[in-house]
Amino acid sequence: MDRRSFLKTSAIGGGAAAATSLAAPAVAQGGTTLTMVTTWPRGLAGVWDSVERFVNNVADMSGGTLTIDAKGAGELVGALESFDAVTSGQADIYHGADYYWVGQHPAWAYFTAVPFGMTAPEMMVWYYAQDGMDLHHELGEVFGIKPFIAGQTAAQGGGWFRNPVKSADDFKGLKFRMPGLGGQALAELGASVQNIPGGEIYQALSTGALDATEWIGPWSDEKLGLQEVCKYYYPAGFHEPGAALSVGVNLSVFDGLSSEHQAIIRHAAAETHQHNYALFIANNGPALKRLRDGGTQVEEFSDDIWDAFGAASKKVLDGFMGDEIFARTRESMEASMANTAGWVSVSDATYVRQRSRVNG
Repeated sequence: MDRRSFLKTSAIGGGAAAATSLAAPAVAQGGTTLTMVTTWPRGLAGVWDSVERFVNNVADMSGGTLTIDAKGAGELVGALESFDAVTSGQADIYHGADYYWVGQHPAWAYFTAVPFGMTAPEMMVWYYAQDGMDLHHELGEVFGIKPFIAGQTAAQGGGWFRNPVKSADDFKGLKFRMPGLGGQALAELGASVQNIPGGEIYQALSTGALDATEWIGPWSDEKLGLQEVCKYYYPAGFHEPGAALSVGVNLSVFDGLSSEHQAIIRHAAAETHQHNYALFIANNGPALKRLRDGGTQVEEFSDDIWDAFGAASKKVLDGFMGDEIFARTRESMEASMANTAGWVSVSDATYVRQRSRVNG
């Protein structure tokens, strides 16, 4: 896709095709079942938990009149085929990370995470109290999707490496797994960036198909076994300071649901987002301690490397500003982020620093 073009014809055409070709969801004995495809294998720590939470929320809130049959990655379609499965009518709903769809439109990245973007609390402010959800729905409508954020990993780690990273030059030629616009920024630094589904990362590292990777955070990464193949871990990354996960319902399917079932999906997604954030935060600290105790070398990128990340990220984001939806979404998010930071930086940040000092 050309960075500066919206691809209106193909995008709107795809959405229209999905709307006309979709088979109705299963309805039996007064209940409706939606088929869900996901970008995650069953049991993948944290992200599959968000799938299960959402599915259970919907069933509980509806009293069983609306249920979701969740398929793991590869059970119905491949992990990165989930979006197309829903727009084409092969499935009713997906659960995944919307930045996987930047090839469809770059603005999808804003509803997962963008480089030097929002933390999880900042995302909640923008999405629920400002116009983030409206912009998500506007973008989704182009593709025949009704999306809602429905999971939150919190800040994601900068990555796992076989060797320490001393300068930005160390990324040149490095076979690195990173999706979304963060991956495009690393490509600007010379990395050979690959978008490999989470369930395939360990194998790719083990065989040498990858030299380094990011995944999520200590808990999920430990469960994936990344410490077994890489010694050096960088907990702070530039690319996903607070990564939301999403559900996306085929728009025709969503419009065909009762208003009660539509509201249930919306509220089930919101509760899943909040609960999933708490789950990751609760598990990451203990997991990081286990990793340290097990011999993982925990490192931090130098300021020079952070500066290189920043310059590359700005170049990538600026390159899409010719697209009207992308530009409006970026401007909205950055305005919200600046407003939120204006308070948080003098309240929460000061408090946490002083708490640490006073408590030792």
